[in-house]
Amino acid sequence: MKTPTIPIPITQIPLQKNIQLFLKREDLIHAQISGNKYWKLFYNINSYLDQNSQNPFIITFGGAFSNHIAAVAALGKEYQLKTLGIIRGEELQDKWQENPTLKLAYQNGMDFLFVTREEYRDKDAITQILQKEVPDALFIPEGGTNEHAVEGIQFMLNSETKRFDYLCTAVGTGGTIAGISKFAEENQKVLGFKVVDDHSLYNKVFELSTKNNFELIEAHDGKYGKITDENIRFINDFKKNFGIQLDPIYTGKMMKKIFEMIEEDYFPKGSKILAFHTGGLQGIFGANELLKKQNRELIRF
Repeated sequence: MKTPTIPIPITQIPLQKNIQLFLKREDLIHAQISGNKYWKLFYNINSYLDQNSQNPFIITFGGAFSNHIAAVAALGKEYQLKTLGIIRGEELQDKWQENPTLKLAYQNGMDFLFVTREEYRDKDAITQILQKEVPDALFIPEGGTNEHAVEGIQFMLNSETKRFDYLCTAVGTGGTIAGISKFAEENQKVLGFKVVDDHSLYNKVFELSTKNNFELIEAHDGKYGKITDENIRFINDFKKNFGIQLDPIYTGKMMKKIFEMIEEDYFPKGSKILAFHTGGLQGIFGANELLKKQNRELIRF
């Protein structure tokens, strides 16, 4: 993987407050390997290919609508790597073609292994079995979070990001906020907006970042992947008002919560806030399929 040469824009979101809010458009870094996924895979893939240039094989884990699965499949196609996705939910085996994320991953060359939710919880056991069959394969954890991923996230920070008081990101598996925390300036506060109800996240992030400059804020509406009517309205209004598309699982929930915190005067006057758009827009297609079946308002995309 190459370091992109295109500049990533930082766009101001106009507010009627004595606070400045900006959005760094990491979603524009690549058409399919978007946002934080690109940087989480950067060192994982490059260090692996340095040692395994012959018949490289990437194996990873994810759910039916996983941005990570979509990104790894796209990376495999672009760099001619064989990829295998271990997919949670054996019921998908006979109908994965109906799933927009898995269909796209398959079109990009990914093979699938569908496992039960119980089997999926023991990823170490699955890894041990497959390592015996393909010992030279690279195993990347769910969401791509590991030490290599944390190191790659440093590229989301640059000379421009140093001028902000707060750095904000959505949090799933914790790799992105760990990287931002690790490489942030000493005077910066890092805010992570949890989209999953996982009480182990703080310790996991701290172990990866080794800093206590971050705060985790609940933004999951009680369940990972839950999309409320209020979320949909916020995303559609945000697109209409600011011309920027948000996804319903990560960045949409983060931005909604940031707006609420601004109204609640969480941020001191004069604060400069930078939120990272971590991509994941491919998930809108799957979300809209579910919303359509429920006769609910769709995300305009």
